[in-house]
Order: sequence, then C-alpha cells, then structure tokens
Amino acid sequence: MATSEAGGEARARIGARLRSAREARGLTTLQAAEKLHVDPRILEALEAENFAALGATVYVRGHLRHYAELIGESPAELQSMYSAAAPAPDLTRIPHRAPQSRSSRLLALALLVLVGVAVAGVVWWLLTLPAAKPQPVSAEQPAVAPPGTASAAQLMSAIADAQARGAGGARGASGETQLALRFSEVSWVQVYDGAGRRLFEGLIAPNSARTLSGAPPLKVVLGNAPGVAVRVNGQKVALDGLVHRDGSARFLLDGNGHAAPMPPLVAHGG
Repeated sequence: MATSEAGGEARARIGARLRSAREARGLTTLQAAEKLHVDPRILEALEAENFAALGATVYVRGHLRHYAELIGESPAELQSMYSAAAPAPDLTRIPHRAPQSRSSRLLALALLVLVGVAVAGVVWWLLTLPAAKPQPVSAEQPAVAPPGTASAAQLMSAIADAQARGAGGARGASGETQLALRFSEVSWVQVYDGAGRRLFEGLIAPNSARTLSGAPPLKVVLGNAPGVAVRVNGQKVALDGLVHRDGSARFLLDGNGHAAPMPPLVAHGG
C-alpha cells in the first residue's frame, strides 16, 4: 500500500512540474505540441500522468525527455521519477508456452534449413545476375569476393552498399539528399528535411535499416547514436564530437554528408 501511494505522489509531481514549467514559459499545450511536432494529446497525457495512453515505456521516456527539454525542466530528474512510479510487470500473468514435442522441433528445424537454402539461392542469383549483362563498374563500388569466399551476411552487406551509392547519386541529381541508417542497437529516431517536413519519427529495432530522402539540410535526432551507422548519399558520416554523454545526438546534414551540431532552437522544434 505504501509503495502504491509513493508511486501516485511521484506521478502527480511529474504532471505538476511539466504543467508549471510550460505555463511559466507562456505556452499553451497546443503551442508546445507544435514546437515538438507531436499530437497535443501526447502532452496532455503526460501532464495528466496518463502514461498508459502513450504505449510502451520507451515511448513514454522519449516524449517525457523531449517535453522536459523544451520547457526547461530536468529530463534526468523526471526520468528518475517516472522509473520510481512505473508499475512492476505482473509475472504471474505471463503465459507459459507448452513444451514442444519432438516432431514439432524437427519440423521447425527443417523449415529453418529450407529458409537458409532459399536465402542462399537468392544471394547467389543476385551476385551472378550482372554477369549475364556486363556493365561498367564505378571505381567507388566495393569489390565483391568470388562465390564461396564470403559469408551470406557479408555478401548482403556489399549488395546494400552498392544500392545505397546508386540511389544516392540519383537523388543528388534531383536536389534531394538520401539518408541511410543502420541499427546495431535499438534507438529512437527523428528526421526532418530542410523544408520542415517530418520524414520519420519512432523507435527502431536492432539489426534493421531505414533509408529516407529529403531536401537538405536534414535535421537528425538519434536517441542511441553509438548504435547507429549513418550514410549520406552513400558516404559514411562520422559523428565524432556530436554524441552527448547520454548517447543522444542532434545534428544537421548537408548534401555532401557534412554533419554539424543542431542549434538549440532547431533542436527544440522552434
């Protein structure tokens, strides 16, 4: 009972602090939402401590951090208060999967083998297809090792890099910049183009990739920058000096792949 009361007080303090800080800056909920490029109902839910309406905990933390930064509150303190107030998961309600029979395990293994053979066949087909129709190879394209000397993951990576370079050149001709993101770890991502158009916002799972295009300069926010590889028009972008101590990074990218720290007003959506 004491734990429940402490959690309720912490939530009340979170909502009260957010509301007081916003009003002290002379902002309405709608004005603050416009600056953050989010639905006003998200900020209303934060101030009302209705965290369940925002979905998973990682989304609540992302919105809470961005809102606190906009209105001058301490993101670290509010995140700590939210951690103390967040309810513990009820492990008794987690369903337990019935043990698989021997035949089921054998069937699953057979399916995995078939999928592996199919993937290997697709990779082999993609690598041998250019041989039927010779084309000039750019000096910038990476050399592909002979079949049998590289793993499937390496071959797929080489194909993806070649496609990224080709697509980047095409978009460069039309005045747009192509941004390619590869995620080795989970990360929150927010990307706007030079015209203020939102290209993407959300949480990306590890071992995945996203490719976006827009007019430069691109405004990029990464919640876990060390876990993200960034390329612009096929060129790798170094984030040295742009990553904060908490692992986040906010920067601008021009069409040549040059990265620069995002000004405070731009970072807050102003």
